[in-house]
Amino acid sequence: MRQVILDTETTGIDPKQGHRIIEIGCVEMVDRKLTNNHFHVYINPDREVEEEAFKVHGISNEFLADKPRFRDVAQAFFDFIKGAELIIHNAPFDIGFIDHEFSLLGGYPKVADVCDVFDSLVYARKKHPGQKNSLDALCKRYGIDNSHRELHGALLDSEILGDVYLLMTGGQTSLGLSSGSEQDSKRNDETGGTIYRLSSDRPKLKVIRANENELKMHEERLDLIEKKSGQALWRIKH
Repeated sequence: MRQVILDTETTGIDPKQGHRIIEIGCVEMVDRKLTNNHFHVYINPDREVEEEAFKVHGISNEFLADKPRFRDVAQAFFDFIKGAELIIHNAPFDIGFIDHEFSLLGGYPKVADVCDVFDSLVYARKKHPGQKNSLDALCKRYGIDNSHRELHGALLDSEILGDVYLLMTGGQTSLGLSSGSEQDSKRNDETGGTIYRLSSDRPKLKVIRANENELKMHEERLDLIEKKSGQALWRIKH
């Protein structure tokens, strides 16, 4: 299963008012493992960044002046997300802007026609009703260090959201051993464990299969269970 955690930064809050995307950040995940493959680009919006938006992300008009236009990166971006499930915090905002950008070029379908969309904000509100569910609040709740996040940034926020998503939806995500203390137990209950990123070029794990004698002993044990209880749930059906 291929998923893409996605975030954007924009010149303002409404594409209907002519606002544009200025940054796209995507992080790829396959079978719930972060692959280190990502898509990241800054975009010249051909308009001014609003002051309120600048206060959020800190991306200036001067910085964007020499960056490519959306039309220059559209196909590469489309190819990266096509067919994936997109994980987005407050999806209608980002999808609205992306659909608007593609519509200005013509020839591209709506995002929902080529991707499934998982709104992590909607999921968080159902999981934690009546609580704050911003990305910062979720980081605090799940014990994720986001101290390096002074301003919003599309790629950084996507990486953080990837960690939040894995902990929020998957329960235990590692086999790390704690000290056994009450504090460790409480933390594991609240966060579901710690995320460890594995190298994408690591060697495959060796599969050790049971030998003939071990299989025989296993079957004998199941025979004993069936004799005492009438059923062995682990019995392999051939």
